[in-house]
Amino acid sequence: MRALIFGASGLLGKDLVSAFATHDVLGLTSKDADLRDAEQVLSAIRNAQPDWIVLSAAYADVDGCEKDPARAFAVNLDGAAHVARAASQIGSRLLFLSSDYVFDGEKRTPYETDNPRNPINIYGRSKAEAETMLLEIIPECCIVRTSWLFGAGGKCFPDTILKLAHTQPELRVVDDQRGCPTYTLDLANAIAALTRKQASGIVHITNSGSCSWYEFTRSILTARSPQTKVIPVTTAEFPRPAKRPAYSVLSSLSLRGFGIELSDWQDALTRYFQQRGD
Repeated sequence: MRALIFGASGLLGKDLVSAFATHDVLGLTSKDADLRDAEQVLSAIRNAQPDWIVLSAAYADVDGCEKDPARAFAVNLDGAAHVARAASQIGSRLLFLSSDYVFDGEKRTPYETDNPRNPINIYGRSKAEAETMLLEIIPECCIVRTSWLFGAGGKCFPDTILKLAHTQPELRVVDDQRGCPTYTLDLANAIAALTRKQASGIVHITNSGSCSWYEFTRSILTARSPQTKVIPVTTAEFPRPAKRPAYSVLSSLSLRGFGIELSDWQDALTRYFQQRGD
């Protein structure tokens, strides 16, 4: 199998390239092909002639999207459409990385793949509209929704928390937003497995279990910086430019349908520390 990864230098992209290492894999960055340029995208895909394209590149700065919606839609919506149209021309399969932020957070039970999209921020809207468009262009494409990514390949929540703990005696962390932390190494391996199974449709991939950002922080610091005090706060006490869903836990039912299961997020966090060498 020949695989083409868009977003190869990103937190997930690095692990995707490794996960496809037993295949013929090519990883591209924004320097190789700007998603906003349809001709660059088509040229890259024509040159690679991939069996599968994994589109993990995105403008993923949630607050940045709120401040610059034009860029958010140019990359996350128009860019995704450029990849899909080129894939359709070449006859490549497509797997697109989407987000829990396509949901509004009003539920209190895990979101299933067929629950209505109702994003409450620009980033979520750009991903939700991209999902709809891609399914129109390539009905058999695979859309993977995931959440709360962390990994050793770059900046992420645990990395940020550990750095803050070195300089601050206490941290104030939101306790009324609940989701599923997801280890990029596990996510990348699950994505590679889906392509081998010729998957299509929408699939939710996260490590099992859920927590709040406060609970996630407590787990990060328990063994690494136990002297740091963590204070739970509400979202209202910690305003951000982009509104976040209060509950965005994704159901694993769709992933189990392909015979794939991920470990719980606490186990994943332990392996993340081991990968870092902590």
